[in-house]
Amino acid sequence: MKSLNSQVLPVRLTSLIILLLIFLTSCKEKDEDNIEKEVISDTKKESKLSKKEYEDRGKYLVEIIGCHDCHSPKKMGEQGPELISELAFSGYQSNKSLPELNKETLENGWILMNPDLTAFIGPWGVSYSSNLTPHETGLGSWNFKQFKRAMVEGKYKGQADGRSLLPPMPWQNFKNIEEEDLRAMYLKSLEPVDNVVPSAKPLARL
Repeated sequence: MKSLNSQVLPVRLTSLIILLLIFLTSCKEKDEDNIEKEVISDTKKESKLSKKEYEDRGKYLVEIIGCHDCHSPKKMGEQGPELISELAFSGYQSNKSLPELNKETLENGWILMNPDLTAFIGPWGVSYSSNLTPHETGLGSWNFKQFKRAMVEGKYKGQADGRSLLPPMPWQNFKNIEEEDLRAMYLKSLEPVDNVVPSAKPLARL
């Protein structure tokens, strides 16, 4: 009997040790889960920007990315093209006309653009820079979902069944953009500009 008890004791002790280890491991995992949740929560709290901060962030992004280069009309100044501030982001101006096209130049492999860099001609035809201001002739009737689809998927007017955006719009560069940055770039705080940009045309119609 003494021999049996001496065998049972180590077994029970081993079982208790195993249970204790399982308990401690479980507690550690819960602590790690809680820490991870707290970090995620804190990150989300830190990422919430005020309206003014969003606008400032958006202004910073569109300027360093170069959105003005194609979407803002310009006038020629002493140091080259200068932005026309009251027409910022309003795209190719509907009251303008393109210079006479030399198709031989295109056939020789050149791509052309107008003086203020808002119209482009290449193998795809002619494409015009869009009006990005919140006027109804621009993005005024768009929602954020459309804006995101246009920027990330390259869909015309942000429509799921729309054609692909034409060059030189570099939408492929924004495929992995953070949504918070995209929301900051959603240019609803701009002054609206009434400007109906012409539709793109294939080469055969030029």
